[in-house]
Amino acid sequence: MTEKEMLQKNIEEFSRLQRYMKLSDKDSAAYAEMKERYIELKVILTVSGINLTELDKIKE
Repeated sequence: MTEKEMLQKNIEEFSRLQRYMKLSDKDSAAYAEMKERYIELKVILTVSGINLTELDKIKE
């Protein structure tokens, strides 16, 4: 997998995960698990030079 494909995959996962988080109760165990992955993806994308200003809808 090329770097471009990996970035695209991570961006798509980040967006999908945020949609799921918006549908979940913030006090649930599922939300807590999603938030961990959200933070991981946010770090990966930031380090890769992706500007999350427009992509980050959760902003936690």
